[in-house]
This record gives sequence, structure tokens and C-alpha cells, in this order.
Amino acid sequence: MRKILVTGANGQLGRALRQVYKDEVEFILTDMVEGDGISRMDIAELSVVEKYLKETQPDVVINCAAMTNVDGCETNERGAMLANAIGPRNLAIATTQIGAKLIHVSTDYVFDGRERERPYTEFDTPSPMSAYGRTKLCGEEFVRQFASRFFIFRTAWLYGDGHNFVKTMLSLTKKRDELSVVCDQKGTPTSAIELARLIHEMEPTDEYGIYHATCEGDTNWAAFAEAIFEKKQKKVHVRHVTSEEYKELNPASADRPKYNLMENYMLSLVSEYKMAHWEAALDEYLEGIE
Repeated sequence: MRKILVTGANGQLGRALRQVYKDEVEFILTDMVEGDGISRMDIAELSVVEKYLKETQPDVVINCAAMTNVDGCETNERGAMLANAIGPRNLAIATTQIGAKLIHVSTDYVFDGRERERPYTEFDTPSPMSAYGRTKLCGEEFVRQFASRFFIFRTAWLYGDGHNFVKTMLSLTKKRDELSVVCDQKGTPTSAIELARLIHEMEPTDEYGIYHATCEGDTNWAAFAEAIFEKKQKKVHVRHVTSEEYKELNPASADRPKYNLMENYMLSLVSEYKMAHWEAALDEYLEGIE
């Protein structure tokens, strides 16, 4: 039985991976906080990572650990660099030492998100606009530099078992009947289960490289919120606001890309596998949400 080590195992993707793989593999679960079968491993410490991987000898390491708080990354870029860049570097070094595969999860924020005529492919040049995007791009570059066998999956607007946009919107309906949501940022909501299914599909193969990994289709945050409310039959009015209007209401928030669309082009070149449309994935997710 293959051994798969998961970092950030308490997060949305970490939980989704366990649900998708079930009993197919032996999981080694790690995070910054131990408990419930999860061991503590700080990926920012190279000696710790090397020692732990040599002791456990996983066949595959899936890195779900990251500092994803976009505003927090702006105020603590050093911390973001440790989590999003140095951590992946350490995992890349350690997996190469033991001959394991590395699967690293990245983000659409490696692109600047300026308006364009077509979605980004894996062959477009990254140009991040935020500390989060910069540190995640550094992580990608370290993986490419130090890992001998790797997959990098760039995803976007991820939601699953944990704190996320879908649950936030639904919780707010208990307090408000009108919400202001940004309408000029375009992207693709992607469920953690759908991303986990893609990883499950690609992990056993040797089709290494960088992949875009989002659900099919596109929307904006305001329309996404409206879809959530409609599907759950919540009577909430969504007020569409621009990024500039939102910034006036929340001046401390970091700038977000306005065009987040990515095409899963590499996946279409090497596989017939397709991720679900975002609305179908949302339907599946909402079945388990009260």
C-alpha cells in the first residue's frame, strides 16, 4: 500500500483528500497542530522536514499547507514567505532525498489578474500583484528547482470542509437580508473535493509538471453568492459593488485580481479527465450543508 504524507491535513483540501482516497493508501497526516491522528511538522524548518520524511518514508507528499490569508500576507510577508515559499522548498529537497513524488498546491494569484481576452494557461508568464501571489510563486519556483518528480496544481476560489466563502455567505443570511458583494472579479469557484479527485487521478501517473486545476465555467463573487442563496432558497438581496467601492468600505483589504480565469489546458493535453462545472460541484457541496 502506498504511503502518502499530507501537510496541512486539517485544512479543506487535506480533509477532502482523505474522503476521496478512503482506504486506498496509508496516510501520514501532518499540520502545525497535532491531534486526532495528525502529527506536528513545521515545513519551514528544513532539518525537521528531512528528519520526518526519512523516518516515515512516504511514496508521495501532498503539500496542502499554506498561508492563504491574502490581507495577512500583506502585513506579514516574511511569515507568508516561510509558509508559502521556504516550506515548499524544504519539501522539494526532502522528497528528492528519499525519491518521493511531490504534489504542491498553488494559486491563480500568481497572475496579476488584469482584464484580458482569454483565460490564463500554464504557458502564460506569472506576474503576481500581491504578497500572497509573490510568495506562492516563489514556492512554485523552489519546487521546480529542487524536486525531481513533481506536480504543481494551481487552483482558485477553493471551498470545502472548513471556513470558506460559501459558509460565510450562508451564515450572514441569519443576520442580514442584504449583502454587498464584489461583482467585477471574475473567476471559477472550485470545490476541494473536485481538486482532490483530480489529484487522485494524476498522482499515480508520471505526467509531471504545472497544471491549472479549477472547475469548469466562470462567474463573479456576487453571482456566486446569488447562486448559493438560490440553491439554498435563502431570500437575501445581493448588492453588486465594484472592487473600488469595496475598497472604500474596507480600506485595509489587499488588492485582488479582477480576472482570475484559468484554463486547464495542460490537463486537456495529457488526459481525458475533466473537472466538474462549478455549479454542479456547488450542488454536490450544498447537499451536505444545512
